[in-house]
Amino acid sequence: MTAPVPLYQAKAEFFRLLGHPVRIRVLELLQDGPRPVRDLLAEIGIEPSSLSQQLAVLRRYGIVTSRREGSTVVYELAGGDVAELLRIARRILTELLTGQSELLAELRDAESAGR
Repeated sequence: MTAPVPLYQAKAEFFRLLGHPVRIRVLELLQDGPRPVRDLLAEIGIEPSSLSQQLAVLRRYGIVTSRREGSTVVYELAGGDVAELLRIARRILTELLTGQSELLAELRDAESAGR
Protein backbone atom coordinates (compact mmCIF):
# COMPACT_ATOMS: atom_id res chain seq x y z
CA MET A 1 0.00 0.00 0.00
CA THR A 2 1.38 3.40 -0.95
CA ALA A 3 1.27 6.30 1.46
CA PRO A 4 -0.95 9.23 0.47
CA VAL A 5 0.85 12.24 -0.96
CA PRO A 6 1.13 15.08 1.57
CA LEU A 7 -0.89 18.16 0.66
CA TYR A 8 2.22 20.35 0.35
CA GLN A 9 3.65 17.89 -2.17
CA ALA A 10 0.41 17.82 -4.17
CA LYS A 11 0.43 21.64 -4.23
CA ALA A 12 4.04 21.65 -5.44
CA GLU A 13 3.09 19.24 -8.24
CA PHE A 14 0.19 21.49 -9.20
CA PHE A 15 2.40 24.57 -9.40
CA ARG A 16 4.97 22.58 -11.38
CA LEU A 17 2.18 21.75 -13.83
CA LEU A 18 1.52 25.46 -14.21
CA GLY A 19 5.23 26.26 -14.41
CA HIS A 20 5.46 26.36 -18.20
CA PRO A 21 5.07 29.65 -20.10
CA VAL A 22 2.98 28.12 -22.90
CA ARG A 23 0.57 26.55 -20.43
CA ILE A 24 0.17 29.84 -18.59
CA ARG A 25 -0.44 31.68 -21.88
CA VAL A 26 -3.06 29.12 -22.93
CA LEU A 27 -4.84 29.50 -19.60
CA GLU A 28 -4.74 33.30 -19.87
CA LEU A 29 -6.28 33.14 -23.34
CA LEU A 30 -8.97 30.71 -22.19
CA GLN A 31 -10.05 33.04 -19.36
CA ASP A 32 -12.10 34.94 -21.93
CA GLY A 33 -13.96 31.80 -22.98
CA PRO A 34 -13.58 28.77 -25.25
CA ARG A 35 -11.07 29.08 -28.09
CA PRO A 36 -10.38 26.90 -31.12
CA VAL A 37 -6.86 25.52 -31.44
CA ARG A 38 -6.20 27.66 -34.54
CA ASP A 39 -6.82 30.83 -32.48
CA LEU A 40 -4.49 29.60 -29.72
CA LEU A 41 -1.82 28.86 -32.32
CA ALA A 42 -2.18 32.33 -33.85
CA GLU A 43 -1.92 34.03 -30.45
CA ILE A 44 0.94 31.97 -29.04
CA GLY A 45 2.98 31.52 -32.20
CA ILE A 46 4.56 28.11 -31.58
CA GLU A 47 4.65 24.88 -33.54
CA PRO A 48 1.33 22.99 -33.57
CA SER A 49 3.01 19.89 -32.08
CA SER A 50 4.34 21.93 -29.14
CA LEU A 51 0.94 23.45 -28.45
CA SER A 52 -0.70 20.05 -28.75
CA GLN A 53 1.72 18.63 -26.18
CA GLN A 54 1.01 21.43 -23.69
CA LEU A 55 -2.75 21.18 -24.20
CA ALA A 56 -2.54 17.42 -23.60
CA VAL A 57 -0.84 18.02 -20.24
CA LEU A 58 -3.51 20.52 -19.19
CA ARG A 59 -6.27 18.18 -20.36
CA ARG A 60 -4.75 15.15 -18.58
CA TYR A 61 -4.75 17.05 -15.28
CA GLY A 62 -8.32 18.28 -15.80
CA ILE A 63 -7.40 21.96 -16.04
CA VAL A 64 -8.94 22.32 -19.52
CA THR A 65 -11.52 20.41 -21.49
CA SER A 66 -11.87 20.02 -25.23
CA ARG A 67 -14.68 19.31 -27.64
CA ARG A 68 -14.88 18.85 -31.36
CA GLU A 69 -17.02 21.17 -33.46
CA GLY A 70 -16.87 19.72 -36.96
CA SER A 71 -13.19 19.64 -37.86
CA THR A 72 -12.28 22.18 -35.18
CA VAL A 73 -11.16 21.35 -31.64
CA VAL A 74 -12.20 23.94 -29.06
CA TYR A 75 -10.60 24.22 -25.61
CA GLU A 76 -11.94 25.86 -22.47
CA LEU A 77 -11.10 26.09 -18.79
CA ALA A 78 -12.58 23.24 -16.79
CA GLY A 79 -13.56 25.66 -14.01
CA GLY A 80 -13.32 29.26 -12.90
CA ASP A 81 -10.84 28.64 -10.10
CA VAL A 82 -7.84 28.60 -12.46
CA ALA A 83 -8.86 31.99 -13.87
CA GLU A 84 -9.12 33.28 -10.30
CA LEU A 85 -5.67 31.88 -9.50
CA LEU A 86 -4.22 33.69 -12.54
CA ARG A 87 -5.86 36.96 -11.44
CA ILE A 88 -4.41 36.54 -7.93
CA ALA A 89 -0.96 35.77 -9.39
CA ARG A 90 -1.17 38.95 -11.48
CA ARG A 91 -2.09 40.96 -8.38
CA ILE A 92 0.82 39.46 -6.38
CA LEU A 93 3.27 40.14 -9.22
CA THR A 94 2.02 43.72 -9.51
CA GLU A 95 2.63 44.25 -5.78
CA LEU A 96 6.10 42.67 -5.96
CA LEU A 97 7.13 44.69 -9.00
CA THR A 98 5.75 47.89 -7.50
CA GLY A 99 7.86 47.28 -4.40
CA GLN A 100 10.92 46.59 -6.54
CA SER A 101 10.45 49.76 -8.59
CA GLU A 102 10.17 51.78 -5.37
CA LEU A 103 13.38 50.20 -4.06
CA LEU A 104 15.10 50.89 -7.39
CA ALA A 105 14.04 54.53 -7.21
CA GLU A 106 15.44 54.79 -3.67
CA LEU A 107 18.73 53.23 -4.80
CA ARG A 108 18.99 55.68 -7.70
CA ASP A 109 18.22 58.61 -5.41
CA ALA A 110 20.89 57.45 -2.94
CA GLU A 111 23.40 56.99 -5.77
CA SER A 112 22.79 60.45 -7.19
CA ALA A 113 23.10 61.95 -3.67
CA GLY A 114 26.46 60.19 -3.28
CA ARG A 115 25.34 57.93 -0.43
